[in-house]
Amino acid sequence: GVDHIMESIVRHRYIWFLISLLIIIPGLVFLLMPGGGLRPSIDFSGGALWEFQFPNKQLSELSTDDITQIFTQQGFEGAKVQLSTVTVQGTSVASALVRTKALDPNTGEEQQRNVLAALQAKYGNDTRREQVQSVGATVSQESTRSAVIAVLGASVAILIYLTLAFRKAPHPFRYGMCAIIAMLHDVLVVLGVAAIMGYFFGLEVDALFLTALLTIISFSVHDTIVVFDRVRENLIHSRSGESFDDIVNHSIVQTLPRSINTQLTSMFTLTALLLFGGASIRNFVLILLIGLISGTYSSIFNAAQLLVVWEHQEWRNWFGRGRNEQAAA
Repeated sequence: GVDHIMESIVRHRYIWFLISLLIIIPGLVFLLMPGGGLRPSIDFSGGALWEFQFPNKQLSELSTDDITQIFTQQGFEGAKVQLSTVTVQGTSVASALVRTKALDPNTGEEQQRNVLAALQAKYGNDTRREQVQSVGATVSQESTRSAVIAVLGASVAILIYLTLAFRKAPHPFRYGMCAIIAMLHDVLVVLGVAAIMGYFFGLEVDALFLTALLTIISFSVHDTIVVFDRVRENLIHSRSGESFDDIVNHSIVQTLPRSINTQLTSMFTLTALLLFGGASIRNFVLILLIGLISGTYSSIFNAAQLLVVWEHQEWRNWFGRGRNEQAAA
């Protein structure tokens, strides 16, 4: 029954590790293979900025999804549309700013004419194109590099913090290391999923993706600390004769309702956003959802289990040395 499953979360740790590998390895293949990898959006690669004005339309009559679709039909996938009003000669006019990939050097003029014609067909002939200019990437390589450095810096800080926070438990350093391994697990899951979705569905990585990734990292570590904190308390108050495995398993079972509740409330919110939040944030919400599920999984089924593996130094058995010792014993 349920009790039996609960008792054996730790016992089946290699099954949980295997599930993680089965998710991470295909992602790594798509990340590293030629023609794979993450697809940078306009945010990373730069492109063109178009400005249109719609003198006889109210802002409420325009739709970002419709305009995005018109651009897609004209060969500009992944266009980003912002609607606003501008003041022209004292009157406010509805306008659209659209970021797309760069224009073709040879047929750029024709591309502009076609897009304008399509917009005029939809929104009336007085729709006018104010300007088209080429723009640089808003998220430079530098900010990507800064994000990577920030994550590495945070990892070192987490390691030091957890080592100090768990100093009363035996081997405090392990807690920090296991939390960071679980965090890496989530980063790899998300990058892998993004690469696979980029390959099959054209998902592009933009500034929001970077935001989602950093959010997932913080969520993952937070969830891991909740589990570890219970392990520490149970270790300090443990009865003699309780094995380390039992203590970790008991701690996971105690924190499971909390992890699942936190997870579900976040998931309900994100699912609502996914269904009703519009196209512009759909990818962001999807990546967050995948990351949160991975973060909860890694806290319960990876981070805590790694403590047990480390406690018994089970890697000796992986390479056959330990098995012979056990057989001799």
